[in-house]
Amino acid sequence: MEVVTHLVNDTVEFYKWSLTIADKRVENWPMMSSPSPTLAISCLYLIFLWAGPRYMQDRQPFTLRKTLIVYNFSMVVLNFYIAKELLLASRAAGYSYLCQPVNYSNDVNEVRIASALWWYYISKGVEFLDTVFFILRKKFNQVSFLHVYHHCTMFILWWIGIKWVPGGQSFFGATINSSIHVLMYGYYGLAALGPHIQKYLWWKKYLTIIQMIQFHVTIGHAGYSLYTGCPFPCWMQWALIGYAVTFIILFANFYYHAYRRKPSSHRGGKPVANGTSAVTNGHSNLEEVEENGKRQKKGRAKRE
Repeated sequence: MEVVTHLVNDTVEFYKWSLTIADKRVENWPMMSSPSPTLAISCLYLIFLWAGPRYMQDRQPFTLRKTLIVYNFSMVVLNFYIAKELLLASRAAGYSYLCQPVNYSNDVNEVRIASALWWYYISKGVEFLDTVFFILRKKFNQVSFLHVYHHCTMFILWWIGIKWVPGGQSFFGATINSSIHVLMYGYYGLAALGPHIQKYLWWKKYLTIIQMIQFHVTIGHAGYSLYTGCPFPCWMQWALIGYAVTFIILFANFYYHAYRRKPSSHRGGKPVANGTSAVTNGHSNLEEVEENGKRQKKGRAKRE
């Protein structure tokens, strides 16, 4: 017990010390003064993962077609805004794509980048709704380990990123990822419109490939920075490399099972919104159901 007490005390002292080197510009921004809101939301997310399927077990699934259309295209707008702000502000600040230290000044472009990164962090919390919609629609098989791991860790880790390094090379990965999410949520939004649009969405497999390329680029970028001695926090670079490696392994496993193991299951390729087809974020393609097809005409799903 004494060992545990010492460990807790050391952790608390380390956190107090870390606050002395945190970015003072963001400490009064919403959700940033303490990790408690982020951790509380993440815990509620995990509780819903347990309670949601039990609540829906003996209930009819919700359709949520209109909700999904609004949600997905709203996420397109949000991610486009984030990518646009990061690109324009980084260019105005003269950022290097190879090595860019964090500038903690109140320069207008640096604050603009920090603000865009804060919105990026907030978007990761909003993305918890992906899982909520899966469970309310009783697509339980879509809530894979990769899906939960991605959503839960990104929200927490980007709180850390905004608290200590909301600038410099942090912009690089966020710009790439938000740009990919424009395509991804655009795909989901179009798929939610119905079968008359779904037949044109032949490019779902390439979204997964693009994300896998993203992780390799992240590793290469962080590795180059470490090799050249770029004055960006080394702990952040090593964390990015380790995190990206886990995603490469998980996404490669997902890609194999989605496209290589059972290629015959993709005939017709009917994509559906938010992961009922083989796309990104750990969404499986094992079940493909038309949003407004015959099953819903029979009244087996609840309306919004």
